[in-house]
Amino acid sequence: MMSAKRDYYEILGVSQQADGGELKKAFRSLARKYHPDKSDAEDAEERFKEIQEAYAILSDSEKRQVYDRYGHQGLSGGGGGGFQGFHMNFEDIFSGDLNDIFSSFFGGGQRRRNSRGSDVLVRHNIPFSAIVEGTSEELELNLLDDCQTCDGTGALDPTKNKHCTVCGGRGSVTVRQQVGPFMVNQSTQQCPECAGRGSIIDKPCRNCRGEGRETRKQKIRFDIPAGAESGTRLRMRGHGEPAPRGGGDSGDLIIQLEVQAHPWFERDGADLIMSLPVGFPELALGARISLAHIDGKELLIDIPKGSSAGQTIEIRGRGLAHRRGQRGSVVVLLKLHMPKKFDKKTKKALEELGHTLSIGAEDVEQSVRDEAEYRRRNG
Repeated sequence: MMSAKRDYYEILGVSQQADGGELKKAFRSLARKYHPDKSDAEDAEERFKEIQEAYAILSDSEKRQVYDRYGHQGLSGGGGGGFQGFHMNFEDIFSGDLNDIFSSFFGGGQRRRNSRGSDVLVRHNIPFSAIVEGTSEELELNLLDDCQTCDGTGALDPTKNKHCTVCGGRGSVTVRQQVGPFMVNQSTQQCPECAGRGSIIDKPCRNCRGEGRETRKQKIRFDIPAGAESGTRLRMRGHGEPAPRGGGDSGDLIIQLEVQAHPWFERDGADLIMSLPVGFPELALGARISLAHIDGKELLIDIPKGSSAGQTIEIRGRGLAHRRGQRGSVVVLLKLHMPKKFDKKTKKALEELGHTLSIGAEDVEQSVRDEAEYRRRNG
């Protein structure tokens, strides 16, 4: 018959109102006292497991709530999560951050990995003309870089750094987690004491205060691809923040392009769309109109005779670049330019012209039918 489990608060010798600091202090003290490698007591191993279990539950706010309300029974099912047990090296109890140690065993928090510098995001406005053929630009930015005084080591004198006693200078520790009654999962993780460097700084660099990094102006040159859109991100690998004290690779610099609007073009993928107001004579008789284009060359727009307002003209190959090396089109939407005022001479000429060009009453209905049929056929 199994003996009843002891109360977790009783095991750690704390009250039910104990905060995280009190729990941690009690655990450290008892773990030192009953660790099987240091204690001669016959029940040291059993007591040590008991202490581990108590701290694991009470240091987890959700599990502690369940335990306070339902006791051990509330933790025995799947809902409470239970306790699977764990092993740790003796050094882990006396050094490092206890939260880092326990996050490795219980899945809570974040595991420490080989530190990598952070990525840096910069938003950069570019003129519309920059995306026509693509171009190169240069930015001067204030970015973190390796400290020049200590060469990124963070130490005043790297030769006097102390050997890390937690990992034995290896930069990594072995973590064992019991996943079942007869199974232990073993993995290697970055040492939490030295952050994977294998040594501890004796005296920090006065310039960077041990960080190994300082802010400096840097010139970054990059290519803007033809046809780039707003929101396009260019990743400059290794140009982000360096890892603290040379602990890993530098992060990336990410340049997000914001393309400024063009005075008259709107963009639809690689196509450029514009409205072109013209007079009635140009629509009726046809015309050729010349505009300066974004590529620096002349853009010729041929308006066919008998064109109507709302009609579009497509000029192929004069839009923006595709990824496949081709170009989109310029799509011109014809609009009728109607003056707000007419002088007497113009008004009289329009009245005379109206007699010739006006649609007769008997033809209005047929014109409406023809227009509807045209829209149906052409979408």
